[in-house]
Amino acid sequence: MRLDLVAIVVEAYDPAIEFFVRVLGFELVEDSPSVTSVGGRAKRWVVVRPPHGGTGLLLAQADGERQLAGVGEQAAGRVGFFLRVEDFDATYARMVEHGVAFEGLPRVEEYGRIVVFRDIAGNRWDLLGPA
Repeated sequence: MRLDLVAIVVEAYDPAIEFFVRVLGFELVEDSPSVTSVGGRAKRWVVVRPPHGGTGLLLAQADGERQLAGVGEQAAGRVGFFLRVEDFDATYARMVEHGVAFEGLPRVEEYGRIVVFRDIAGNRWDLLGPA
């Protein structure tokens, strides 16, 4: 058993794809036309994954006011996502170069290096790497 996908509600597909692929280095696995389960409105099935597999993200464009209000609040303001990388310095530098919003500077903890950042939707993530 494995957790295959986690949905992240975003304002728009293309900027979210750009962020996760170009900025974070994920791979675009699927981008297919689809329809909503209620109402049959057009949507896309967009999946990105970290290189070499792992749990993917389903980028779900907000459909309606309720979903739009939830953009950036996937974990109610807490850090809800954790991105572990082998080369912390290179990943951090690439993210800084692309203007990613960080909450403070990287620090070292018992479990490694860490810094909190926000994704394109405003969700809080930990960037984690080896000490």
